[in-house]
Amino acid sequence: MTFFKRLTVAGFAATAIGFGPARMGFGLFVPEFKAAFSMSDTSVGIVSSISFAGFFAGLLIAEWGLERRGPAFPVLTGLAASTFGLALTALAPNVTVLTIGICVAASGAGFAWTPFNDAVHRKVHDADRPTALSEISTGTSAGIALAGAVALIMVLTGFNWRACWAIFALAAAMALVTNWLSLRQVDKARPTTPVPRYKDLLQAKSRPLFAIAFVYGITSAVFIAFAGDWFSQSGVTGLSDGTVPSTMFVIYGIFGLTGLLTNRVRDVIGLVWLLRTLLIAATASLVTATFLPGHWIGLLLSAGLQGVNVMMISAVLAFWSERLFPSAPSMGLTATLLATAAGNICGPALAGLITDAADSRTMFLATASLPVVTAFLLRKSTILNRSD
Repeated sequence: MTFFKRLTVAGFAATAIGFGPARMGFGLFVPEFKAAFSMSDTSVGIVSSISFAGFFAGLLIAEWGLERRGPAFPVLTGLAASTFGLALTALAPNVTVLTIGICVAASGAGFAWTPFNDAVHRKVHDADRPTALSEISTGTSAGIALAGAVALIMVLTGFNWRACWAIFALAAAMALVTNWLSLRQVDKARPTTPVPRYKDLLQAKSRPLFAIAFVYGITSAVFIAFAGDWFSQSGVTGLSDGTVPSTMFVIYGIFGLTGLLTNRVRDVIGLVWLLRTLLIAATASLVTATFLPGHWIGLLLSAGLQGVNVMMISAVLAFWSERLFPSAPSMGLTATLLATAAGNICGPALAGLITDAADSRTMFLATASLPVVTAFLLRKSTILNRSD
């Protein structure tokens, strides 16, 4: 196997684990967790927000480790954290241990993205970089779909949810070994320019980027944390309650593969209209979940639109930040993901409080208002022409 192929396989495995079961797994098993630990919607939101705080911390540590030790250190650290967190979750005797396990596991996602962007940028030939980055990013959708498939098999065969998390931990350990074998040859970059500081990135031209990243963080995290349980409680025609969340995440992951077409769509309709379309898709996903939770078409549209929105906006944030911060692409992407993680942290906690104070429909509609208002406020003049 060539080094190019080893690197892409390693990146695929790392993103599949980090952004699959480690980051999305909690939302996938909310019905089981609520039954096992007597959790309210407020506590579900708090645990979900804490898990995304782990993602936030992972982003910061990854940037620090990348600068000082190279890509291998943050990636291997993240996969080790995911392995430990997934295993701890499988063994959790109470909500406290569950929360720690979920948080540690989710931190692994924060370690995975920027180190591989750095490794591909420095170690892969120009002609092969788009292919490498596409194959690595595909790991996210594949990881989500496979996690959903494992959960679906669990329900159909009668396995306990703990067995699923043990399988996730084993898969993370295998990804850790794969990445250790592949990244040993990638040293750290030699700085050619002074390292910028985060406050240097807080410019007027970057505000739309960070604002959209923040709103995207809120809506995606709320969907991950609450949609599966909401559809399950509503009862989707033709599906048993136990299979609904896993089916939803399989659909989510499969539709997320459209993220590979982001650049082509942007070239046809432009960045501004692509962003508006994706923000409206996020709203449509949540509105559909609000009014059609008991129908197959509602599940398909809501999960599908959310998968398209999440994966395509992720790609947009990556190339938009690179255009805005050409002298510091790694730090620019990290800052953008930190804005996303901040939304991830705020969204579920507030959503849980709204759900317990009012109801799920009110919560989903309130969340749905954010992206559509953002789409209405978005102006072409706020985005650099070279990004369009």
